[in-house]
Amino acid sequence: MRVLIAPDKFKGTLTAAEAAAAISEGVLRVYPEAVITTLPMADGGEGTVEAAVAAGFDERINAVVGPILKPTAAAWALSPASGGLSAEAPVTAVIETAQASGYLLAERTPENALRAHSYGCGQLIAAALDAGATEIILGLGGSAMSDGGTGALRALGLKLLDRHGALVPLGGGNLVDIAVLDASELDPRLATTRIRVAVDVDNPLYGPLGAAHVFGPQKGADADGVERLDAGLRHLASLLREATGVDPNLPGAGAAGGFPASWVALAGAKLESGVALVAELVGLDARIAEADLVVTGEGSVDSQSLAGKTPVGVARAAQKAGIPVVLVAGQLSVDYEELAALGVVAAASAAEVARSAEAAMAEPAKYLAAATAEALNGS
Repeated sequence: MRVLIAPDKFKGTLTAAEAAAAISEGVLRVYPEAVITTLPMADGGEGTVEAAVAAGFDERINAVVGPILKPTAAAWALSPASGGLSAEAPVTAVIETAQASGYLLAERTPENALRAHSYGCGQLIAAALDAGATEIILGLGGSAMSDGGTGALRALGLKLLDRHGALVPLGGGNLVDIAVLDASELDPRLATTRIRVAVDVDNPLYGPLGAAHVFGPQKGADADGVERLDAGLRHLASLLREATGVDPNLPGAGAAGGFPASWVALAGAKLESGVALVAELVGLDARIAEADLVVTGEGSVDSQSLAGKTPVGVARAAQKAGIPVVLVAGQLSVDYEELAALGVVAAASAAEVARSAEAAMAEPAKYLAAATAEALNGS
């Protein structure tokens, strides 16, 4: 039996690669002769670079400015120089906002929620362009900032000036002070680079469902900070519309502190489903075609997962190819009938096997392997 194991991370416990290893152990308990292929997945957020590297991309590491000006090392990925790619194939770079501008790099305080910026992410994009990238995939998620993506573009030549002609400081809290948006010195390579932004939310840039109101408190913003950030993003949108004629207040523009807004308006970026984009990136369909069974999962599978999280994306791709799917999760709160409609033939959770979520999280690999074996025995 040929088994493809394609999970997302089990957030807070296992990376996607670690989860794949634990699931492999569970598969071999039931099918000791199985030929296993592991394919760590992601939904376009944290873990996207890891998935690209696992699929054969070259890992690069650069020193960049973190979200509150402290230096940090950030990983990104570049498509391999060899491997039979045609001359027409793009040179693809994979970059995550979380690597250079993630919330784990900044203490979550009201002050930092206003100060945090995406400048380091722009430095990674500049490094990718220097390396010859003609296509850039931006994975959003896990970010500390709410700066509308302006920090990243400032690393590439954008100037934001106040009414006195001085440069506006970095950070979402300062967007309200912008009087002039000067893109005249923006890196010209952006105009000939395909920029694909992976998103897994449909929040707009501003307003009650926008970046500041929905995600600002998670980044440490208090009530006053949320209002200031929202006003800044609204003001930025007005400036971008005036400068480019493009409305940046799109569904999904609220992801990663509104990061897509400036990139859609000033760099021609396109928003795409994160799961679909990663599936294309790692060659999921081709791997499924070689399998007799697919096993997928993530830390928590619930009603929100059905909107398009990784396990659902993998299950739908396998269902299309006529390959059965087994789903394993840390915690599972979806009716089996809903999973069966996606081609899932069996499912189990580590929390159920361990008899509690706390026990499962204390020894995640152990109980994920056990859950996998239980699901396969019941399939």
